[in-house]
Amino acid sequence: MPDRPIKLLTYNVHSCIGGDRKLDPGRIAAVIAETEADIIALQEVDVGRRRTDGIDQAHVIASLLKMQAHFHPALSIAEEQYGDAIITALPTGAVKSGPLPSIGETRGVLSVEITVGDRKLLVVNTHLGLRGRERIRQMTTLLNSGWLHGTSELSLPTVLCGDFNAIPSSATYRLAARLLKDAQLAGPRAPRATFPARYPLMRLDHIFVSDDLAVHSATVLENRLTKVASDHLPLLAEIGFA
Repeated sequence: MPDRPIKLLTYNVHSCIGGDRKLDPGRIAAVIAETEADIIALQEVDVGRRRTDGIDQAHVIASLLKMQAHFHPALSIAEEQYGDAIITALPTGAVKSGPLPSIGETRGVLSVEITVGDRKLLVVNTHLGLRGRERIRQMTTLLNSGWLHGTSELSLPTVLCGDFNAIPSSATYRLAARLLKDAQLAGPRAPRATFPARYPLMRLDHIFVSDDLAVHSATVLENRLTKVASDHLPLLAEIGFA
């Protein structure tokens, strides 16, 4: 058991293009650095795309934070990639990634086994689709196709997080909530919306944890910087092994 809770952040970074239309991976890294997060799950990350100057955003953000990035392209067009990343300075083990059943834009999932002290934590990061039926199929796949089980025989303490494009009253959210705890509900504060960043109305970004993890706190970060850096607000949870 580590001496302090693990800080885990999920953040849809909108290709590092802010509400002011500025492309600025450094600003995203600054938002993350302020949280002192140990593990960061990012969605909407551009790698080698012309529209964002061909930058490998996962690598740039990880370098600024002095961490390592694992990236999975949900979408690849020639040399251009777009998808999800998990960034951490903690030791990582097995990495698994793949597509989810998609109707519109291809969606994917990335899981990384992370060593925390003498324990292992499985972190699963995803960005679900825009259609309700599509999201239900994607969440069903996540819950039933082994994504929430690591490579070890025993099931690991697990975090499922990302931009679900699903509010708490949706069937997609309810599927996840049957098996896992919503960090915002398990923490001491009232849950807060994450989208849109300037005037947050909807709770689309979520951190779910297995029963063998305790949630110490969950916070939606709303300040001058987060309101402009992306179109989503970041969600930070402090978790420990129960």
